[in-house]
Amino acid sequence: MATIQQFEDLICWQRARELTKQVYKTFKDSKDFGFKDQIQRAAVSVMSNIAEGFERGTQQEFLNYLFIAKGSAGEVRAQIYAALDAEYLNIEMFKNLNNLASECSRLLQSFTEKVKGGAARGMQYKHIYKPDPSIEMLKKYAPKIYEQYYKNR
Repeated sequence: MATIQQFEDLICWQRARELTKQVYKTFKDSKDFGFKDQIQRAAVSVMSNIAEGFERGTQQEFLNYLFIAKGSAGEVRAQIYAALDAEYLNIEMFKNLNNLASECSRLLQSFTEKVKGGAARGMQYKHIYKPDPSIEMLKKYAPKIYEQYYKNR
């Protein structure tokens, strides 16, 4: 399996982007500005938190942001029900948006499980070799002792 190099390659981010696009398109002419703002912000939050978590340095931070993104996907789903109840949506548009939001939640859950089980811990935990200064001095000033005790270890 190839390593993902950028958040744009993540399927969960791609679907969150589609959800955001559909939410903006659906409610662009809404006169209920408070509702419109809330659902748009929740939708953008899904894709933004996936991206921000990906760009963080540790696995634990990434997981935290994935959980936040999943919570925002749930918020979008709740807002979609409110839109249906307020008759801002017909049943077809409700089903479309609800399916997209639900898919985002499922993808985030699945991806979170994969990240939890992964071996990569993040860039902050990469081991960088730093030579012991005393051994380096020994190597420089007493090469025979260095060779005898350290070279073959």
